[in-house]
Amino acid sequence: MKRIPLLVTAALTTVALALAGCGLNRDPLAEETGAARDDGTIMVGSANFPENVLLAELYAGALRAKGVNVSTRLSIGSREVYLEALRDGSIDLIPEYTGNLARYYDQQADISTPQAALAAAARGIPRSMELLTPAPAEDKDAVVVTRATATRYSLSSIPDLARVSGQFVLGAPPEFKERVDGLPGLRRVYGLTFREFRALDAGGPLSVQALKNGQVQVANLFTTDPQIPANDLVVLTDPERLFGAQQIVPLIATASASDEVRAALNELSARIDTATLTGLVGKVALENQDAAAVARDWLGSQGLS
Repeated sequence: MKRIPLLVTAALTTVALALAGCGLNRDPLAEETGAARDDGTIMVGSANFPENVLLAELYAGALRAKGVNVSTRLSIGSREVYLEALRDGSIDLIPEYTGNLARYYDQQADISTPQAALAAAARGIPRSMELLTPAPAEDKDAVVVTRATATRYSLSSIPDLARVSGQFVLGAPPEFKERVDGLPGLRRVYGLTFREFRALDAGGPLSVQALKNGQVQVANLFTTDPQIPANDLVVLTDPERLFGAQQIVPLIATASASDEVRAALNELSARIDTATLTGLVGKVALENQDAAAVARDWLGSQGLS
């Protein structure tokens, strides 16, 4: 990166963030990422929840099988954190979700279908990054309640919460409070106002436990989370498609995207459907197996290692 005086950097960053929030073309300086590493190593990153860590291990394993030098930097944090790491060259590759990525760059992006979400995400990302072929697998945010709560209040869809949300505490990862498809989206699309928001983990055991013990009455989990069926939780339907289409897709710095790397990741993605992903996440989240070992075993079973 070019060195820029601190005050200038701060001003440019402010402008870039403001433009990005509007979904417009961003300042060219915000488009830069680190160049390909001198030794050719690809740094694979992940968000801070089990499924994304597992996907990163799958990406890393598939690339190693092709002789690519790979390192991993896992559980970096939320999208706001790991996209900056990709932009500044700290990482080169990360598993993403088409609709949420599109809405990160343009809050008004059309994510109503897989095709629309992918196109919107591709338009939004910096020119120094690219999206590869999405997997058939899809994982969305979900609004979840216990079976007892669903029965007591006759809840089957998100709009059903309008009658009782003022009595309920909503538990979700901290970023859900501000994201366009999080608490603001539930308010805008479904008219929901909760008694309290409680910051928990991203689709993890804290959220499930808080639901089960009554600390929260509603939680944000992910649709592939094996803890949902394991604990007989109820996913409320989303008739207005607030959460949109969310295919899993590799997001990579173009400087690191050789033809060999693209081919390996596209071949891997083609094998990952929603049922497969849910089963693999279950090994990590329910059986406490090591994500790297789960990825290695599955890649071997698919002839990809």
